Amino acid sequence: MNRLFHRSLALASFVLLFIALVSAVALAQSNASKTLQGKILSSEETPLSGAIVYLQDNKTNTIRSFISTNDGSYRFGQLATDTDYKVWAQYKNTKSSTRTISSYDSRKLVTIDLHIKTK
Repeated sequence: MNRLFHRSLALASFVLLFIALVSAVALAQSNASKTLQGKILSSEETPLSGAIVYLQDNKTNTIRSFISTNDGSYRFGQLATDTDYKVWAQYKNTKSSTRTISSYDSRKLVTIDLHIKTK
C-alpha cells in the first residue's frame, strides 16, 4: 500500500506540474504581442499631421495604415511577436525611409520616429 500511495502521489504531482506548465504557456501566448508607436517629423523636426503610416506584415504581406494625429503620432497595437514588420510613411507624395521591426526585438513597446523631407 505504501508503494501504491507513492505512485499515486507522484502521478498527482506530475499532473499538477503539467497543468501549471500548460497554463503558463497559454498565458504567455495570450500576452505575446507588441505595440509600435512613433511620430512623423518634417525636415525641421516638426510633427506632420495627416501623414499616412503603412505597416506591412512580412509573413502575409498585408498592409495596415494609420493617419498621423495632430501631434504627428501614430500607433499600431496587437502586433505578433514572431513576425517581422516594415513601416514607412508618406506625406504629400513624399515617402520616408522604410524601417524594419524584427521578430527578434523582444521589446513590448517599440518606438520609431519617421522623417519625411519637406524641402
